[in-house]
Amino acid sequence: MPQNAHRKPNQRGGPQHKKKKVAKDVKEGDTEAVLLFDVEALLKKHAESAERANQGDGVKVPTVVREHKSETFPETEVTVHEISSTGDGLALSPSFDHVYVVPFTVAGDRARVKVVRTMRKESYSVTDLLEVITPSPQRDDSLIKCQYFAKCGGCQLQMLPYEDQLKHKKRILEKAYANFSGLLPELIPAIRDTMGSPLQYGYRTKLTPHFPMPSRIRRASADGEKSEIPPIGFMLKGRRSVIDIEDCPLGTDIVRLGLKSERKRVAENLHTYSRGATLLLRESTTRSYKRASPGPRPSENGTERSSSEERELAHEHEEGEQVIRTEYPDFIEEKRCITDQNETSIEYVDNYKFMNKAGQFFQNNNSILTPFTQYIRDNALLPPSTLSTSQPTPKLKYLLDAYSGSGLFTVTLSPIFLSSLGIDISTPSITAARLNARANNLHNTGFAAADAAAIFKDVPYPPDQTLLVIDPPRKGCDNNFLEQVLSYAPARVVYVSCNVHTQARDVGVLVQGGNINGEEVRYEIESIKGFDFFPQTGHVEGVAILNKAVPQPRGTTIANAGEDSGSC
Repeated sequence: MPQNAHRKPNQRGGPQHKKKKVAKDVKEGDTEAVLLFDVEALLKKHAESAERANQGDGVKVPTVVREHKSETFPETEVTVHEISSTGDGLALSPSFDHVYVVPFTVAGDRARVKVVRTMRKESYSVTDLLEVITPSPQRDDSLIKCQYFAKCGGCQLQMLPYEDQLKHKKRILEKAYANFSGLLPELIPAIRDTMGSPLQYGYRTKLTPHFPMPSRIRRASADGEKSEIPPIGFMLKGRRSVIDIEDCPLGTDIVRLGLKSERKRVAENLHTYSRGATLLLRESTTRSYKRASPGPRPSENGTERSSSEERELAHEHEEGEQVIRTEYPDFIEEKRCITDQNETSIEYVDNYKFMNKAGQFFQNNNSILTPFTQYIRDNALLPPSTLSTSQPTPKLKYLLDAYSGSGLFTVTLSPIFLSSLGIDISTPSITAARLNARANNLHNTGFAAADAAAIFKDVPYPPDQTLLVIDPPRKGCDNNFLEQVLSYAPARVVYVSCNVHTQARDVGVLVQGGNINGEEVRYEIESIKGFDFFPQTGHVEGVAILNKAVPQPRGTTIANAGEDSGSC
C-alpha cells in the first residue's frame, strides 16, 4: 500500500497548528502507486473467492508467486476483469490472490500472456500480450489506426470505442480522488462527464521521437563505413528499447510530414551524431487575414468558395520547406513543422495568438483548447451560491495565474476580469507571456517572475476578490506552495492538472486546510471534470474548482480515516 494511503483525522493539519505541514510521499501519484491501488482493490473485491479457492478440499491452490519462481518467462491464459488507471488490463490468477497486468486489453478479453516481471510483495505480475484468444464484446479492433499499436508504448486504448474511453477516464478521476485525496466521500462531488476531444487522431501538435546510437553503429559511422540506421521512434511498451516508427497517426498532418523529413535527414547525416538524440517536431501556424468583406469569396473558376476549408500541400520555400495551406472565409492559415527548439512557434486558441520557443511547454492538443478554455471561462465567475455560508461574498474582479507559463489562462481569461496577473518562477516563460499579452492587445494583463519561496508576496489583489488558477507540472504542488495558497486564501481556485492523482492529493490538502495566523482556512470542492487531451491513451486532464469555505467548528473531521480509503 502506498505511504499515506490511510490517514487519521486532521493528520494533514488542523486548527491546533498555527502553520500546517504536509508530510507526503514524493512518489504519491506516480504510475507505480496508481497501479498498486488498482491491484489491491481488485484483490480485495475477490478476496472471498480467493479464500474459497484456497480452502477447497483442504488443499491450497498454488499462487502465482509459487508458480513463477523460475527464471524463465512462463506463459498463461487469463481473463481481463478491468482496465486500470494506467491504461493496462488487470486479470486475476485462478486462486484470486495475484493480479496480471496485461497491456492493450479491455475487460472481458481472454488473452495469452507472457510474464516478464513479478512483484511478489505487491502480488502482481507485469506481462506481455501474446494473443487475444477471445475478444471482449467491448473490443473493436477495426478502430485501430496505427500499425505499431500493441508494440509502441504511446497508446493503450485504440481498440476501445471513444465513448467508452471517456467513461473510463471519468472512472480514473473517481478513483484518483477516492485513493489520493484522503477525504471523506461526502466532501467529493460527483465527477462530471469527461469532455471529449474534437479530434481523436491527428491532434498532437508536438512529437519528440528519439533514437539510440549503439556502439557498433557509432564505430562504423566514425570510420566512414556505411552503417545501419538505428530505430527512430518511441519506446517499446515495457522495454527500454526504441521501436522504429515511420508514421504516427496521433500527430497533426504537418507534424507527420515533419517526422518523415527528420527521419530522412538523420539517416543522411548519421555520421554527425556521436550519440543518440531526441528530435523535436512542433507545429507552427501563421494566419493572413483577408481584407475583403466577410462571406464567400469567388474562386478562380467563377464559382463561390464554400465556408468549408480548402487545403493543399505546397513546397513554397527554396529549402523545400513543407507547408500545409488552408483557406478559411476570413483568413488563410499556413502550418509548418519546426525542428529547432529555439525557434519561435505560433499557435492560435480561438482568436488568441500564442508565441513560444518551440522547445518550451505548451498544450499539445490544439483541437480541445477552445472548448477547454471556454469551460474555465464559463465557470470562473459563477456565483458562489453553493457555499456553506449566507454571508455576502465580494464579486471576483481579479485573476491570479500561478504556474502561468506563456500565459494560456492569463490571456484567455483576461476579458472577464478587471485585472489579471500571471506569475511563474521561470523567467523565459514570463518573457514569452508578456510577448503574448502584447500580441493580443491586452492592457489589463501583467506578468511577473516570482520567487518560489514567496510567490504571493507582492500580489496586489485582495484575496476575497481573486480567482487563483493553478496548473502545475505532473508532480503537482509542493508543500511550500500549498501553504502559501492557504496563507493568501483566494476566494476561488481553479486547479488544472495533467496528473489527476497528484491533483487529488493537493486538493485534499486545500480542503483539509489549516490554521493560518489564527484563522482557519480551508476550501470546498465545487466541481471536478476531466478533459481528454490525449485520446487513445490512458491520460486525462483534470479541472477542479474550489471555493474558500467559512470556518467550521473545532474538531470537524474531514479526512478519510476509514479502512476503505485505499480503494473505491
